[in-house]
Amino acid sequence: MDASRFRPVAAAAAALSCGLALLSGCSDGSPDTHRTEKRITAQAAARQTGNALEDAYRKVIRDVLPSVVQIQARDDLGSGVVYDTEGHIVTNAHVVGDERTFAVTTANSEEPLTARLVYSYPEQDLAVVKLDRVPKGLRAARLGNSAKVEVGQIVLAMGSPLGLSSSVTQGIVSATGRTVSEGRSGGGTGATIPNMVQTSAAINPGNSGGALVNLDGEVIGIPTLAATDPRLGEGAAPGIGFAIPASMVKTVAGQIVRDGRVTDSGRAALGITGRTVVDDDYRAAGVAVVEVLRGGAAERAGLESGDVITRLGDTEITTITSLTEVLAEAKPGDRVSVTYERDGAEKTVDVTLGEH
Repeated sequence: MDASRFRPVAAAAAALSCGLALLSGCSDGSPDTHRTEKRITAQAAARQTGNALEDAYRKVIRDVLPSVVQIQARDDLGSGVVYDTEGHIVTNAHVVGDERTFAVTTANSEEPLTARLVYSYPEQDLAVVKLDRVPKGLRAARLGNSAKVEVGQIVLAMGSPLGLSSSVTQGIVSATGRTVSEGRSGGGTGATIPNMVQTSAAINPGNSGGALVNLDGEVIGIPTLAATDPRLGEGAAPGIGFAIPASMVKTVAGQIVRDGRVTDSGRAALGITGRTVVDDDYRAAGVAVVEVLRGGAAERAGLESGDVITRLGDTEITTITSLTEVLAEAKPGDRVSVTYERDGAEKTVDVTLGEH
């Protein structure tokens, strides 16, 4: 047999072998081939990473969304988080408003269930309601550790924005430790809340009281506020929302469930009723003491009605909001210096803060 008859077959086999080798990762050593291989490898890695992230999202949603409910008050609609299997649900005080009974739709109820208010704590914009009947399979959420929340963490916001129940949006933790004052327009409580978690996840009307969740399936906060852009009137500023940290949720809700009310707020108080005053140029210039609460920190320190507070510690006080924000970051029992004006003279006194 003529050996030359096999040469084309051998050449074809060699070409096929080289083709297979290229597909399996070997190369002919050219720069173009190396670039192609790197691109293919990067694309495969990106697909693998993307698939893993999607799988993580789906698992979190499957685990946590059944613990997020829709709450319908008479004139307002919001969300809530199942606190325990006994039917306690934590939400925002501004969601419950002045109502005592609510229609709650859970993941396991085809029809709304009746719930009743246990206690509302507007100072922290938190409230607890309790289902009259606990449906089978009610699942309590896991509350995370606020101390472990870090900027850059991926988070999911779950709730009923604009009445769209069981909606999920995605973002990151944009900042921690924010002190935010809530307006009274639109049913807000006017509370000043410390240590808020800022997020880029979309927070819209109806998300209030829902869940801000990390990829471990833990609720790290209760979405409460969306920032507003003054240029848009009352329009929300996209990508800037705030959630009450889980540590505060556990503290407040735990007391309400156990004692029926908040017994230890952990919030510092000066013990006055005050109002913002302006100077001759109509600029905010301090907080006038309207009333000194009997037995409170201000009375013990000798502050009187008519005094105008201008500084607390090293912070200038120009409005009632600025005073509230400083107090929100303090603790009961802290000793601070209060600078105030009385009869045109500036005075300073040390005050041991009480509890709100």
